[in-house]
Amino acid sequence: MGVLCCSILVLALFLQCHSHSIQNHMYRFKRFQENSFTDPNDCSRTRQPFVMSSPYNFSLDIRLPGVVPTESDSYYCMAVPVPTSREAYIVDFVPHASMDTAHHMILYGCKTPYATQGYWDCGKELGTCRDQAKIMYAWARNAPPTKLPKDVGFKVGGDTRINYFVLQIHYGDVNNFRDHHRDCSGLSLRMTSKPQPFIAGMYLMMSVDTLIPPGKKVTNADIACTYTSSPMYPFAFRTHTHSLGKVVSGYRVRNGQWTQIGRQSPLLPQAFYPATNTIDVKDGDILAARCVFTGEGRTTTTQIGGTSNDEMCNFYIMYYMDNTHAVPYMNCRDDGSSELFRNIPSEANIPIPVRPDHMMSMKHESSPQKDAVELQEPKRDEEVQDQGAHLVEVSDWPEADLQLGQVSGLALNSNGDLVIFHRGDHIWGIDSFNMNAIYQLRDQGPIQQSTILLVDSVKGKVLKASGKNMFYLPHGITTDHDDNYWVTDVALHQVFKLSGNGKDQQLLVLGEAFEPGSDKKHFCQPTDVAVDPVTGNVYVSDGYCNSRILQFSPEGKYISHWGAGSSDRKRRVPFRIPHSLTFLPDKRELCVADRDNGRIQCFMADTGEFVKEIKKDVFGGEVFAIAYSPAQGGLLYAVNGEPPYGQAAPLQGFVINYSSKEILDSFSPDTQVFKLPHDIVVTADGTVFVGDAAADSVMKFIQSAKAEHRSVKKGGIEVQEIEETETFVQAKLKPLPKIPPHYVEAAVQKIQEVSPHQQPLAAPKEKEPPQSVANHSPESVANKSPESVANQSAQNVSPAVITSLLLVPLVSVIAIGVFIRWKKSRMYSDDCQVKLEPSGSAGGILGKIRGKAAGSLNLGNFFATHKGYTRHGFDRLSTEGSDMEKDDEDATDSENEEYSAPPPPISSS
Repeated sequence: MGVLCCSILVLALFLQCHSHSIQNHMYRFKRFQENSFTDPNDCSRTRQPFVMSSPYNFSLDIRLPGVVPTESDSYYCMAVPVPTSREAYIVDFVPHASMDTAHHMILYGCKTPYATQGYWDCGKELGTCRDQAKIMYAWARNAPPTKLPKDVGFKVGGDTRINYFVLQIHYGDVNNFRDHHRDCSGLSLRMTSKPQPFIAGMYLMMSVDTLIPPGKKVTNADIACTYTSSPMYPFAFRTHTHSLGKVVSGYRVRNGQWTQIGRQSPLLPQAFYPATNTIDVKDGDILAARCVFTGEGRTTTTQIGGTSNDEMCNFYIMYYMDNTHAVPYMNCRDDGSSELFRNIPSEANIPIPVRPDHMMSMKHESSPQKDAVELQEPKRDEEVQDQGAHLVEVSDWPEADLQLGQVSGLALNSNGDLVIFHRGDHIWGIDSFNMNAIYQLRDQGPIQQSTILLVDSVKGKVLKASGKNMFYLPHGITTDHDDNYWVTDVALHQVFKLSGNGKDQQLLVLGEAFEPGSDKKHFCQPTDVAVDPVTGNVYVSDGYCNSRILQFSPEGKYISHWGAGSSDRKRRVPFRIPHSLTFLPDKRELCVADRDNGRIQCFMADTGEFVKEIKKDVFGGEVFAIAYSPAQGGLLYAVNGEPPYGQAAPLQGFVINYSSKEILDSFSPDTQVFKLPHDIVVTADGTVFVGDAAADSVMKFIQSAKAEHRSVKKGGIEVQEIEETETFVQAKLKPLPKIPPHYVEAAVQKIQEVSPHQQPLAAPKEKEPPQSVANHSPESVANKSPESVANQSAQNVSPAVITSLLLVPLVSVIAIGVFIRWKKSRMYSDDCQVKLEPSGSAGGILGKIRGKAAGSLNLGNFFATHKGYTRHGFDRLSTEGSDMEKDDEDATDSENEEYSAPPPPISSS
């Protein structure tokens, strides 16, 4: 009883000390809180600048204390000390601002700001920091919160030389303050004292001397630098221009190969978006970026600057590095050579169309959790390996014979079910058409069998069958967002829209039956259809005797058509059977399998403007079909075929990185061979189906990792055991913390256990374990009742042991209390007090502060002496400007997280 009372007393003292320590840290912000909230501003009165949510996690609120700008293009800054002298990590940025008031915000980190009290005008004479200002975050256009990937954080405090945060806000239009309201825009930082294994940083690419002539349709601003630091891993990007910018793109160039990091319209909400590709950047690589501007509507030359009449070209790369050699900030402002940018992918020159509703699409009208832009986590070893996982055939799919004819087309509905379009008992032979593409076997009548089968993609069971007595020679098929079927028939020279309910209802027909032609109302053996899921526009590849792509409205009204594209207009090679189409919804592009040219060409879907071409020797001169998945920034799936002449390449499928054009995988069936792979589709989980027109079959392929799990389950092991195995492998791969050997052995034993409901496989007999100290063999213990075993054990326990066991909790509580109290006392230093006293004007506080900081990039000084540019609007590393766009105010929040450490990703090139 005495021991118990002592334990309770010690615990109470510990809690009191812990509470006092938290109050002590909060007291350090007392002056900040009192002085910031005295201004008559509702939002500044209620907010708390520093909140500790746990012993490790806390948040810091940084806001201007009720300012009223007096002129347009004003830049105000405010400095707040890092709330700990020890190392801490920013893991989440939550903005509190609206385009109606603030044009942009930038958060800098530095050791010595221009002032440590109040706020000041940092757009004219004064900058942000006296030493190098490191950009840590940027916001504009009502961008949502940015949540960093797990295990990644911006390192501040300690010996990082980031002892202060400096918040800069640019107020574009002073007319927003006609009612003389005060503004307290700012942001919240979610922070943790737990060490993060990966350190985040910012790489800023910016153009400094681009001139945009008035009226000129296209002006490019190119930036490129050779990377010379430790390996970094880009995980997010952000673009910024003013109103003349149309598209900004960034790339890594390695051995002449361009790999996209990000591409976006600067007119969209300027958030940090996930990087397009999971790559690394190593010493010797080139980082390159291009901004595309238009001078249309301007009467004078536009220069780079910080006002609403100027322009900017910025491409931000948010990256992480291993914490042992992390660099928090790097920049590049060198003009790229024309020779280098001669090979930039064509996509970088194509403006991204932005509808007004898309510009508003990221307003904060829903819950903060949905609004937050969650960036992809650092790739663990096993995840990087999965990206290159090999596709293997599922030999026992389908479970029952589907009784197919020549399989010409495949599609997927919204449920992920497979749609098969086949020719039944009709065969496309040498006598099917005459020289004028007129179908010669019309007297045989249409196909009597069901030509459209809706099949369960898991087991291959037929769910619906339709398409009887309708078609003569089916070819291509796709589905729209309502699961209607769009099909082509090369004998009828027509395109059909059919209801997907299995009732064969014709909703729309394009073309004239059995009448080939090349005008707007006729096709000649059309091959495939693609449907834009947003606009509903329909694209038809036409075909075997025409070489064009036609675009129609959802109602079937002709819009436009185009032929093959080329980056060299003088050497444009026409289509030779545009055989297959796939729509890229995330890129707003349409790709074409140009069959007999052995290439894939991609175009802007809205305009038909050529974007890129992919042509590989391994295609063997033939590309029969393509499909697209937005996974990993964009993957194209393709199958080749045998050329009518020349050397044939092996028939196989390919997985291609859309951005780099690199072939990531090639695959073919194991139990059979491709004879005439004619179409291909890919599901959301990466499962691939290939229809073979000569084998009269559909083959299913899944990633090799999934195939291994599938075979294990078929062997009689439960899914739970597979999950345990994966957990164990993941734990072994993590460098921190190291697993003691006895834990590893225990985990192995757990994996090797067989479910009690399964019959264990035959295994060698294990040796009997040695007898226990009490000389009880396993058999004798098993034969005794639980009560007798417990009684015997209790009799053998001495009073000394009982006393020792009772003292253990007391000693543990005391030790934990002492440790936490010691840790709390060291976490925050006495010199870390925030003294923020806002003044009505910066002159009173900063009138005596002058001078030029060394060792940092001061854009104000640079532009003041460069080609006669004005210095107004620039501060140290100021990178945004004004274009006066409006949007709704945001109001967001997000959750703190716990963090664990994955190992660095495998290098990809």
